[in-house]
Amino acid sequence: MSTASSWTTIQAAADCSRETEKIHSPEPEDTESEPSDESDDDEEEEENAEPISNAYSALLQSLASTQPQDRPSKKRKAQSVEDSSAGQQESKRRAKQSDLDSAADEEGNEPVDDGELGDEPEADDVEDEGEDTTLDNEANNPFFDKHFGNPDEDELAKRLKRIEANEWATKKLEAGPTKAANPWKAQKPSHVDTGKGVLQVASTEEKALERPRFKSTRNVGLKSKLIENAQKEIGEFNDLEQTIAPSLFSYQDVLFGARTVQNAGRLRDLTCLHALNHILMTRDRVLKNNAKLAAAKEDEDVEYRDQGFARPKILFLLETKQACVRVLDSITRLHTFEQQENKKRFLDSFSQPEDKFSDDKPDDFKELFEGNDENEFRVGVKLTRKTLKLYSTFYNSDIIFASALGLRRAIETGDKKKRGDYDFLSSIEMVIMDQADATLMQNFEHAEFVFDHLNLQPKDPHGCDFSRVRSWYLDGHAPNLRQTIVLSAFLTPKINSLYYKHMRNVAGRLRYTPDYTSGLIESLSYGVKQTFLRFDSPSHLTDPDARFKYFHSSILPSISRLPKPATGGVGVLVFIPSYLDFVRVRNSLVDSDFSYGLIQEYTDPTDVRKARSHFMSGKHSLLLYTGRAHHFHRYQIRGVKRVVFYGVPENPKFYDEVVGFIGKSVERGEISRQEASVRVAFSKWERLELERIVGTKRVGKMIADRGDVFDFV
Repeated sequence: MSTASSWTTIQAAADCSRETEKIHSPEPEDTESEPSDESDDDEEEEENAEPISNAYSALLQSLASTQPQDRPSKKRKAQSVEDSSAGQQESKRRAKQSDLDSAADEEGNEPVDDGELGDEPEADDVEDEGEDTTLDNEANNPFFDKHFGNPDEDELAKRLKRIEANEWATKKLEAGPTKAANPWKAQKPSHVDTGKGVLQVASTEEKALERPRFKSTRNVGLKSKLIENAQKEIGEFNDLEQTIAPSLFSYQDVLFGARTVQNAGRLRDLTCLHALNHILMTRDRVLKNNAKLAAAKEDEDVEYRDQGFARPKILFLLETKQACVRVLDSITRLHTFEQQENKKRFLDSFSQPEDKFSDDKPDDFKELFEGNDENEFRVGVKLTRKTLKLYSTFYNSDIIFASALGLRRAIETGDKKKRGDYDFLSSIEMVIMDQADATLMQNFEHAEFVFDHLNLQPKDPHGCDFSRVRSWYLDGHAPNLRQTIVLSAFLTPKINSLYYKHMRNVAGRLRYTPDYTSGLIESLSYGVKQTFLRFDSPSHLTDPDARFKYFHSSILPSISRLPKPATGGVGVLVFIPSYLDFVRVRNSLVDSDFSYGLIQEYTDPTDVRKARSHFMSGKHSLLLYTGRAHHFHRYQIRGVKRVVFYGVPENPKFYDEVVGFIGKSVERGEISRQEASVRVAFSKWERLELERIVGTKRVGKMIADRGDVFDFV
């Protein structure tokens, strides 16, 4: 049979297979936790491809004797341009495609269909892609090859041992000019971010702490499909990005505690670019190895370990559905897809107009809650050479978009067959968690639950070809090769716990924080006296008890002694960051002589209006206001003449906004600056929260000095 007739038979069979899939493929389900027939379609697709694979193999054998192997790519490209006709080019391209298709059919846990061929196959397709095939080589992109492709096993064992002993070499980094304006005053997108980073690597060699210098997307080792769009959308890196990009693109863990509304978009683009690049390089490696295995002789003992237990590689942990829409938009801007399946369905379910809030709401509030702010979701995304497919089942997905709550519900609920199934998380190689500070206001236990279920040994094989599984997956070291990227507006003990417990990467880890030297307090211009009161707290475990005792013994009596004005009330707003503390204080006031109102996250809107009205008129002298209520609603409360912070807010913007309530009361003439006051109760366990407000240069003295009263004006 001639080559042309072979191709005619094969192509007809392939077209028939694809046509059958189009006709019989049912509509996929919304989420992984729901039943889906898509896996059946994939199985049918593989079965239909099997006869074609045999024909491909026969064709390959007939072509093997006529096509030279392993010619240098540049020579081949030059010869192709000068000597080959268009028909010869097409014949070579199809011959190579048949090679890859045949190998893909033999691969277990990553089936590759006709539309899912790698972006740069090895042999003759190099003519069309040029030097892009060397991106995963040492000369151009050593990071993928060193971390995932072909790591040094001796060095890997040494670093794993040091990680287990918690032994890290450390280097301090700085970003931006050392003498910069107070970052709290910078509100424009063009402001220069300043901060400091701490790089840690589990190695005794000093050169392990050396990092490459990246100034733009041109030199981070991108696949050819991404270069043009990346340069257009991202281009040159600013000072801050030059600090984190070397760690990001060299597969080090990154805990970034300086996320703002202004830099959020570029951070999103950078992480999406890195995730896309990783998927393309991984697939290219798998397809090349498939071709090598297909070409290997029967008596050759060859082994290529280039996969995990399951297909999903990237996990995005996001806070809202609208955030998911923004990430997808970034991905589709950075990678051009000919088709985006189920895109309309996705937008109908996930996207809403971002115009529901008035201009008086803060920018960070609008960024988080504009559009669709639902926070229980999960959706799989499958990437092929030409197509992005939404609503793919988890086991057929490359990327999973989910909220921590949505992913936990998918694991813990559902039908009996799927309940408790988290094997789809067994081979996650990159986690990108955005807006971790917002997760704190939901339930951070959901995020901890997800991290605890990453990279565990699967309970079922799910069609895995264990001969292709990387050795560190089999040895249980996958968490130490997974890259974890956490973006947050600020860092807290809970977020830091993720860093110490789950960000233990053999490549290293970077923790970045803004410059808090001056603190937020220097940027406030209300002219109101602010008094910080330190109370004794021997243990962080008993801190809530010590705080409650101090509030009742020192702060409440001073409030009761305030003179009642002729009109209105004393106007004391008690800001309580923790809901548990709020419940405790509320219950203690039931039998007291104080008249008080309550506003917490779940307070009915009608009761909120009543509480605000009674407080403004003076009918209530106290208003208990929770941190979660402020986070989810950002109420503008009138009648505030004095503020008591039961604890230091984790989000420093809350401090600014609540103190601003007094500033507006002063502007309206409801109270003089001399009468207005702010009091903040704090303990030594609130160092991080306090540093953001009073500044690094003061927090040490306030925590350790003998005095316990500190005044600011």
